[in-house]
Amino acid sequence: MIAARLLAAVLAAGLACAAPAHAQTVTTRSETAAPGKVKRLVISPNLKKDCSTGPLPEIKIVTAPKNGQLQTKSGKLKTPSSYRCPSKEAQAAAVFYKSRSDFSGTDQVLIDVKTADGVVERQDIRITVEAAKADDKKADDKKSDAKKDEKKDDKDLSDL
Repeated sequence: MIAARLLAAVLAAGLACAAPAHAQTVTTRSETAAPGKVKRLVISPNLKKDCSTGPLPEIKIVTAPKNGQLQTKSGKLKTPSSYRCPSKEAQAAAVFYKSRSDFSGTDQVLIDVKTADGVVERQDIRITVEAAKADDKKADDKKSDAKKDEKKDDKDLSDL
């Protein structure tokens, strides 16, 4: 009986000392991608709410896609003028999706992003992979040829 009371007291003390659980922000959104083409899903700069720099955001893949693959990259960018910290140079972490080339349909990923402020944001992204139309394929071929002529810095995420 004494052992049971002691165990109950230890458990109660442990629960009293535990840190409170923080609510997690969950964002659900949809994206459209072409089969076998790379699509940027997430980009998160290392800027805090006050626009000062902080640590590089941490990205955790909670649920991987069933019909494609994800790749994470880090690099630098200049924030767009519409961003809360406009035209600011920053380091950023990004997630890219690429479906199987023979796939069309829906896919889904679940990603946790720990921002520079330390807040964890969960992103539930529903991806619709649509087969490209014949006109789109011709335009993509022209773009692809033009990009081959350019030398592109792989670390610059601003135009990906």
